[in-house]
Amino acid sequence: MTEDVAEDVTEAVMRQWREAAPSAVLLDGFHALKHALRFGADVRLTLASDRRAVLALARELADDLSGVLARSVVEIPADALRELVPRIHTTAVAALAVRRDADANAQALSRLPRPAPIVVLDNPRNLGNVGAVVRLAAGFGATGVVTTGDMDPWHPNVVRAGAGLHYATAVERRSIDALPPGPLYVLDPEGEDIRSVDVPDDALLAFGSERHGISPELRARATRLVALPMRPQVSSYNLATSVAMTLFHWGGPPAAAPA
Repeated sequence: MTEDVAEDVTEAVMRQWREAAPSAVLLDGFHALKHALRFGADVRLTLASDRRAVLALARELADDLSGVLARSVVEIPADALRELVPRIHTTAVAALAVRRDADANAQALSRLPRPAPIVVLDNPRNLGNVGAVVRLAAGFGATGVVTTGDMDPWHPNVVRAGAGLHYATAVERRSIDALPPGPLYVLDPEGEDIRSVDVPDDALLAFGSERHGISPELRARATRLVALPMRPQVSSYNLATSVAMTLFHWGGPPAAAPA
């Protein structure tokens, strides 16, 4: 490829990226891209500053995707990629994908009976924590993650922290009045020790923010208050830790053979 042709290709894909970016989901880094592809994301444009390195990483970590990445990754100079993303991931690859279908998410969240609980985050504030919870929910096979409040659970920093696993579970924002159906199990220090409680598959598992806890409105709707065991004088667990402990107590997905 001549230098002039390479510049034309770079300009064309940069223009395509800028036109698509406002309505697309940013998949920042190889792991986000890998998970999104594995769980059916419609990835429209994939750029890298070192295409050969990305394909080598695919052969090492995700050989099942080597073919699709070989066909889709477009190489552009690092300074051009830097213009398009807030910060270049260490793997030097980024992609734009279509957001998971909201109607399909709504159907999954409203369906009863459900095979697994829904995690409810009540007015979360930390983008990284929300992403970590999405990653946990996907790993445990939870039906979805629902947030209340004004934070967008599809914010680029949440998707980054969730390693692209928004495509493996239903992630949506809802008002408290519009939560999915099912018994509401609220994590609260005054609740019953969760070790003595059977968590049903169709439960909503609600967690408050670390600073403010669960809101009075959501607490008042609780079917049951449950508490995680905690040593005296320890004020709280990290949000993602609390979710992990609760999902582990629920039971998680059946064992499967390694991929």
